[in-house]
Amino acid sequence: MGPDQLVAAYLEALAAGDVEGITSLFAPGGRVHSPLYGVLPATEFYPALFADTRRSVLRLRQTLRGESTVAFWFDFEWVLGDGTPAPFTVVDVAELDPDGRVTDLHITYDTYPLRGAWEQQRATPGPGADAE
Repeated sequence: MGPDQLVAAYLEALAAGDVEGITSLFAPGGRVHSPLYGVLPATEFYPALFADTRRSVLRLRQTLRGESTVAFWFDFEWVLGDGTPAPFTVVDVAELDPDGRVTDLHITYDTYPLRGAWEQQRATPGPGADAE
């Protein structure tokens, strides 16, 4: 899979909340470096992200290709699970193995405008949580 196909498949799976589809783009042991979630295996990061997401609309701005990296700049119209809009513009830099699978994905964006809403949502018990 070439860089353009990788980016297209990644954004499609991200918008759809497709854990299997997105993690299939990663090499075994592939990791995500996120400014909100920290460094996690891709197999843990995407289920956590999708659990916090009601809807995602993505718009690719540009793809930059290197020998063993691909960077993609896109708008992420993120709606948190509680319905709070948390849009941002992001650059993801993917380090690739020789087979073109992601070994490390570095997510870069300013979390300040949305961090409070994200933290509040994660601190609020969801439906069915035990009341104290």
